Amino acid sequence: MSKPNLEVTLREITKENWRDIIRLKVAPHQEQFVASNAVSIAEAHFNPEVAWFRAIYAGDVPVGFLMLEDDVAQQEYFLWRFMIGEQYQGHGYGRKALELFFAYVKTRPGADAVETSCVLAKGGPGPFYEKMGFVYTGKEENGELVMRREL
Repeated sequence: MSKPNLEVTLREITKENWRDIIRLKVAPHQEQFVASNAVSIAEAHFNPEVAWFRAIYAGDVPVGFLMLEDDVAQQEYFLWRFMIGEQYQGHGYGRKALELFFAYVKTRPGADAVETSCVLAKGGPGPFYEKMGFVYTGKEENGELVMRREL
């Protein structure tokens, strides 16, 4: 299957596009690894002091969602949520979206690294994160293994 070469962008979630974003779902076997976009958007609205969140678009098509825990006071930055809709996986959109995400985080005060966490399980996102430069730190948080990527 050929991979479309569409420009990937991170866009604000608005009253015009939020329904499209909450309709995006990961594959059934991936649901244990990430909260729904509806839950993530609700969490973002209840944590406005640290949540920075965006829809991931390929061209004009919404394909995913990501959220940053943007803790400027502690100068700590955490990839809080990341998902690509099931039908859009394997096209390079996730890689391009994380490159844009890393570029954004680099603009934040004192940002020299970003962390995330994941469940170590078959079908989990760990191998993808490793390809994107994250390494396991040996720390655990809420039953998930913490990973770090230097910027």
